[in-house]
Amino acid sequence: MGKSAERSKSTYLEVERKFDVVDATVAPSFDGLSSVARVERSPVQQLDAVYFDTPNHDLAAHRITLRRRTGGPDAGWHLKLPAGPDARTEVRHPLGYDGDDEVPEALRDLVLAIVRDRPLAPVARISTTRTVDMLYGHDGAALAEFCDDQVTAQAGEDGPEQRWREWELELADGVGDSELLDRLANRLLDAGAVPASSGSKLARVLETDPEPTADRPADPVHRAVAEQVDELLVWDRAVREDVYDSVHQMRVTTRKIRSLLQASEGAFGISDDAWILDELRQLAGVLGVARDAEVLAERYEHALDELPPELVRGPVRERLVEGAKRRYASGLRRSLIAMRSERYFRLLDALEGLVAAEPAPVQPGEEERGPVTIDSAYKKIRKATKAAAASDDDHDEALHRIRKRAKQLRYTASATGQAKVSDRAKSIQSLLGDHQDSVVSRSHLSEQAWAAHAAGEDTFTYGLLYRLEDDVARRAEEQLDAALKKLDKTVRKAR
Repeated sequence: MGKSAERSKSTYLEVERKFDVVDATVAPSFDGLSSVARVERSPVQQLDAVYFDTPNHDLAAHRITLRRRTGGPDAGWHLKLPAGPDARTEVRHPLGYDGDDEVPEALRDLVLAIVRDRPLAPVARISTTRTVDMLYGHDGAALAEFCDDQVTAQAGEDGPEQRWREWELELADGVGDSELLDRLANRLLDAGAVPASSGSKLARVLETDPEPTADRPADPVHRAVAEQVDELLVWDRAVREDVYDSVHQMRVTTRKIRSLLQASEGAFGISDDAWILDELRQLAGVLGVARDAEVLAERYEHALDELPPELVRGPVRERLVEGAKRRYASGLRRSLIAMRSERYFRLLDALEGLVAAEPAPVQPGEEERGPVTIDSAYKKIRKATKAAAASDDDHDEALHRIRKRAKQLRYTASATGQAKVSDRAKSIQSLLGDHQDSVVSRSHLSEQAWAAHAAGEDTFTYGLLYRLEDDVARRAEEQLDAALKKLDKTVRKAR
């Protein structure tokens, strides 16, 4: 995606409510509201929009709309994404000079995890004759916009023409007063409006208005996997926008899905060496390049800020902090390449297939499967702990294996409603996560110290940071035994 395309995008938070009204309904009055000083009516607007989606309406299924609008003050391409109750994030892109119907790459990329390699084409045309009343406060600032819309719509090329009237009430940009929205909405209800039966004009035209929680699997692990697949799509968009911590969160979500699938392989009809598990592992690995660099940059920046200035010798910030930031940028580019590949699209297809499928039937000779429990995941922690105590070889790697087992137990316990067990497992995961971050950091510090030495630079600060990181690892190990005992006690009570 080109930098010029990125610069031409603009993003807004849209907080609004929609209402159904009949043609005879009289527009509401906002007189008497203490927060409203005056109301100004704008000239009538004629808005024409073409809505785009895949042949199976994948965007609509995720409550996302993509349109090309002409007319009105905000003519252009609009991508609207769910952002909570009454709210949507609207990403705008200007119209091309030739006015063609090619979806801008900058917008397509944001929903690429949903549309994948399927084509985006017109699915509906909607024309709106809009009357706008702008409400202002006593300080002269805009508070909200009331729109009275006469709508004419058609699905596809030959669908029947539909006509209706609706009202929209939208808070002005920068106004986040939910109480104000409630008071204004009450005036619309008093005038005879009712809350809209559809979340958007497009949903009404296509008769698709999905409920986010509809058709969720009854089995708790299946349901947890379905929820995490939804989360993966959300974090995918955030990574493409380079939102802070998004790479970390997408990686965590990827690992959660893998852990949950491993905890209930038989129910999903997959084996421990299944392709989908390996693909999730490799995706987490690709994301890990950027994530590890992000952690190191923050870790070193914080540590150097805490040191007295006289102890920070040589160009250590450039090597450690700026170098890690450059590696993050490189890792992010690598992640985005992977996230735009057919291989990634097929992984998403497979995940959605697992979520949609019925639990795998029990095969002849196979034991009847009961509900997923925490026992098997906890046994893996105990086994990894015994192995770590008995081995004098790679102690750090042995502790890392305990962390991975604790993480799997945490996700399984959370999915099956064992909150206390999940919390205990999370404590172990966090302790050993600090330990592993210290292992990675010390290895990196050694490499950078050698490079600094070869360049004739002062390496004192590298040694000091190494010692601080060693202290972090030691403290984590000292607390591990007590955390494991607490987990054992909690698991026994949960049985």
